[in-house]
Order: sequence, then C-alpha cells, then structure tokens
Amino acid sequence: MRVDPRFIWPRNYNEVPKEVFVRDDIYQAELERIFYGPEWHPVAHESEVPNNGDYKTANLAGVPLLVARGQDGVVRVFYNSCSHRGNQVETAPMGNKKEFECPYHRWLFSTEGKLIGCSNEREFSPGFDRKDYPLAQPRTESFYGLIFITMSPETEELGEFLGDITTTLSELMAGDGRLKLLGYQKVRYDTNWKAYTDNDGYHAPLLHQAFKLLNWQGGKGRQYTATRRGHLGFESALSVATGENRLNDPSLIAFKGQDPSVGSRIVSLFPIFAATKHLDVINLRFASPISVNKVEVHYAYYAHADDDVEMLRHRLRQSSNLLGPSGLVSMEDASIFHRIHIGNHTPGSATFQKGVRNPTELDSEFLQNDETGNLPRWEYYRWAMGFERSSA
Repeated sequence: MRVDPRFIWPRNYNEVPKEVFVRDDIYQAELERIFYGPEWHPVAHESEVPNNGDYKTANLAGVPLLVARGQDGVVRVFYNSCSHRGNQVETAPMGNKKEFECPYHRWLFSTEGKLIGCSNEREFSPGFDRKDYPLAQPRTESFYGLIFITMSPETEELGEFLGDITTTLSELMAGDGRLKLLGYQKVRYDTNWKAYTDNDGYHAPLLHQAFKLLNWQGGKGRQYTATRRGHLGFESALSVATGENRLNDPSLIAFKGQDPSVGSRIVSLFPIFAATKHLDVINLRFASPISVNKVEVHYAYYAHADDDVEMLRHRLRQSSNLLGPSGLVSMEDASIFHRIHIGNHTPGSATFQKGVRNPTELDSEFLQNDETGNLPRWEYYRWAMGFERSSA
C-alpha cells in the first residue's frame, strides 16, 4: 500500500502530523509495513494455557491466531485457519481440547498442529500426504514465557529486538516469568491504535483523579528508550501517603512487594504492546488494531506461581479495581482516547512540549513525568513507514 508521496513529516522531532491518526491509506500501509512486517508482537503468555490441550484464540491486525499447549507440553502459535480451505478452526476465546476439528469438511488436527484425520481421503488428489498439511505457524520466540510472533522472515532475533528493555520487562513479570493467569478485562476503544500507545508520563498525575483520591505520591523514577524502535521503559517508586483522602478499605492499595523503590514498572514495546506492574498488579496488555478508528485491548492479569492464597486474593482485588478500562487509576483513559481521535480530525500537528530540550534532537533518557519519552518511537515509526522529514 502506497501513501501519497506528497505527505511530508514535520522537521522538528516533537511534532507529529495529525493525519497519521485518521487516514485510512496510512492505516493500510501500517498493516503491511509494521504489523505484517519485520516486527515482533507479543500475543500470549504461556501461563494462559497451563495444561496440555489448553488453547486461546487471538487476533493481530485481522490475522486470526490459535495459541495451544500440545499434549507434549510445548506451547505453539498457529494461524487459526484450516490448511484445507482456510476455514477458521476455533471460535471460542479459550478452552481445552484433545484435537482441533475444522467443522467445514471435518479435517482433524492434533494439538501439535499435525493433520491426523480427514474424511474421503481415498478420493483426494494424487500424491496427497497428511504430513504436507499441518496448521501453518508464524515464526515464534518467547521471553520469560511471553510469546512473540512475527509474520516476516526478515525480523531480527528477539533478543536484538528487545534490547536493553529486557531487565525491566523481566522484573515486571515477577523476575522469572512464572506466572498464573487471574483473568481478563477486554475492551474496544474508539480511537486509532497510535493514540492508544501514545500515553505518556506527563498526563498521569493530571488526568487520573485516583492519584488524588487515593493520595498517591510518585517517587523518583525515569523513562528510557532501549532500542532504535523506541521501546519505552518506566522505573519509578510509589509511596502510598496517609491522609483524609484514603479509601475506607486501605488494603486495596496496600503494597506487599519486597521494596517500595520498585513499586511501579511499565514497558511499552513498539508497535502496540504494553505491560505494567503497579503495586502488586501484574498486567500484560495484548492489543490489536481493528480499523483506523478502533483498537481492541485485552488486559490480562497475573499472580506469581508461588503466591499463597492470601497474596493471590490480594493481587486479584487490586487487579480488578485499579487498572483496566474501568480501574480507579485508569478509567479516564477511554474518554481521552476517544476525544484525541475526534480532535485529530483537524489540520496541523500534535506538538510535544514537556521535557523537550531541543526539538531538532532526540534524547534517550527522560524524567518520570516527561512526555518526550514517546518521541524516539515516533521517529522509528516515521522511518518504518518511509515518510520523508521536511527540511524546512
């Protein structure tokens, strides 16, 4: 998909043209260059399919996926499409099966993706062999149980893709990735996917009223970019202050971690994945663009595999109340995402200000509440999309 070559990116790094949020031709080009291109995309964590035969379905930019733990204990990702005529194999969001059966012509696949049965096989084309028709698989790698796929053979190794973000990402997943799924909150936002990912550190204490209602005080912290793609890491302290504005049940915002200095971690990977650990909430956010005007986000919440009953219950209460589309901390985001999308149907550029030291240069280290941490990501996006920067 080609974009009008007359489209020129502004000269200054802190300016993003509003057109990229609303033009369908740009969105179609993003699918080709980014989502089907040389990028890694997290689609699940192994703990979501803990038992042999467990599976979940997912979707990445219109491509249906099937994540399954085989009877051999190995987690694989398949395209959710029969190798015969392309029919969607599974429709349930998750479940457990010994085999996967396509309902159209009753082709039967093992949980390892092998074709193990098909009706009227004697009447098939000469030379037909079941081994030539497994469920197709995208290229897959994992990090601490977090499963990534790519649809391009040109994508570099996952370790190179993640760069220096690996330390924060591993700490966010309890240090070892041995997680236990608590549940999901799923939502579609009426906004472009880039507006959803463009959340910054500047807005948090200004927009989210829970920072005042819960009397939270952010401690020292930093933002940093880890690779040329602009993956963004947040490391910050959280202290829960005492005072009149606290909840009647303060246990909801209790922090039972080892050290308040690591009370908050956020990782944002290009193009659309985000993960957070606030207090004792472990939250991985699997997202997918639906159209130029809509994005779907699955907020998945976890405990650690070694949590006792009390800690598991504590994480469950915090997860269901603090984050997500209706969480005390983040409930305002949905409205802002929608209003940003409405406002972007106007001429001009969105201009970043807080933390900008020189609009003609990019930094890689930022203060906790700067909005400039997103700018290296925007520069990579511009490069990946092939947009020329204005010289004037």
